[in-house]
Amino acid sequence: MLLLLSIVVLVIDVQEKSPRIERSGFTVSYFLTHYYPFWIIYLVMTFMSILIFISVIYFTSRMANNTEIVAIISSGTSFHRFAKPYLYTSLFIALICLAINHFVLPWANIKKNALEAYTYNEVNKEKTLGSSPVSAQINPNEYLFFASYNKKEKRGTGFTYQKFDKNKKMTYQLTSAEGRWNAKTKKFTLTNFQEKKIWTNDTEKLNEGNIMELSFGHPPEELFPDQLLGQNKTTPELLKFIKREKDKGNGNLNTYLNELYQRTSMPASVVILTFLALSLASQKKRGGLGMNLAIGIALAFIFVFSFEALKVVSENKTLPPLLAMWLPNIVFAPLALYLYLKRANQ
Repeated sequence: MLLLLSIVVLVIDVQEKSPRIERSGFTVSYFLTHYYPFWIIYLVMTFMSILIFISVIYFTSRMANNTEIVAIISSGTSFHRFAKPYLYTSLFIALICLAINHFVLPWANIKKNALEAYTYNEVNKEKTLGSSPVSAQINPNEYLFFASYNKKEKRGTGFTYQKFDKNKKMTYQLTSAEGRWNAKTKKFTLTNFQEKKIWTNDTEKLNEGNIMELSFGHPPEELFPDQLLGQNKTTPELLKFIKREKDKGNGNLNTYLNELYQRTSMPASVVILTFLALSLASQKKRGGLGMNLAIGIALAFIFVFSFEALKVVSENKTLPPLLAMWLPNIVFAPLALYLYLKRANQ
């Protein structure tokens, strides 16, 4: 199933994106070696539970149609004993997926996301790689702005840095015509700057100069994070990032929280969907394998669609991220348990 999905989806995706890739100045062969191997890892881990679900339905339906399951149960083996290999194997696969999601997949995502923007259409590529206004809250009392900033070049114009006291009164302001990130010094280099210090008696001290280097403790990727940043971090790194953003007062963290909780909820769904598939396919039905696969694919579509829909709902702050990412499992787990016990008692 993994091999079939990877080949089919890869061919379709390359055909669709090759014009965009070539317009961006790359060759398709370059992407086949530097992008798609890591993209396939991301794809496989995203759909692993669904692939296992369909696979279990396929081979269990074949066993049922050949009356092998009937023979096993008739020999005195209980259905619970028959289900043990399903439990052990699904737990084994779930643990592997858990380790990959938390520690290996972020490494693949770094490689994938470095080229991801070049597969977008022109509008979305410009949003990602072009210049746009950005802002960052360094802590509850310090703010950073660029009127126009290019994330690819890590430079921008219309720089402003402001500091406030506990009463929200501005005590310091620094403006600059241009600011760019210096990777060697790990600081921003500001040109044609003007700074203003405001004392408690409302008097001001003004200063200006040509060049200033300033550090805010984090690189631009951390100060102005995009939606893909969470995918690039291992779970310990992601937890630190989320905590730091909360301390800074950033309230827009649902995208990163979704990524965090999905890394555990998806492997857990491997076990749930394995037993759901076992319960659906272990009894011989009229329509045979085709009917079971049709039911399985329909349920798989609902499961995948619900995850993607709940991500959007969570990002719009309608549902808490933890609930949103675990809701499909919360719904499917009782269903799987009910069908399994019903089948075991027949």
